[in-house]
Amino acid sequence: MKKFLSDFKAFALKGNIVDMAIGVVIGGAFGKIVTSLVNDIITPLIGLLTGNISLSELKFVLAPAVIDAVTGEVTTPELAVTYGAFLQTVIDFLIIALSIFIVMRIAMNTRKKIEDMKKKEEEAKEEEAEEEKETELSVLLEIRELLKKE
Repeated sequence: MKKFLSDFKAFALKGNIVDMAIGVVIGGAFGKIVTSLVNDIITPLIGLLTGNISLSELKFVLAPAVIDAVTGEVTTPELAVTYGAFLQTVIDFLIIALSIFIVMRIAMNTRKKIEDMKKKEEEAKEEEAEEEKETELSVLLEIRELLKKE
């Protein structure tokens, strides 16, 4: 148990807590954006394709609700498989996964471009330094040759 706790402590304190907190906050905000995308844009479009049927309301009724004829109250609730809610959750997951993939891909491509630019700049500086060395060397060689001639 002590080894487990020490391993957990090392794991929890290994990363930068501030970076993790920022990631959680940004992830939560991003989740809200994606949820809005799904609920406010994609779900209505799917409803349009399915004849204005809300995907989350699709269900297969196993046993209908029993209603008291006298009071009109439900005595036994409906028993149903709500597969529409499951489908909506799967669609939400796929859209979130796709959104994260796209954002990460853009971030990685941008990072790669920045690294490539830095690498090119370093190579240009190295070439410039090499040219300066060659120029200095050639001038020194010319001076040596002139001194030899004199």
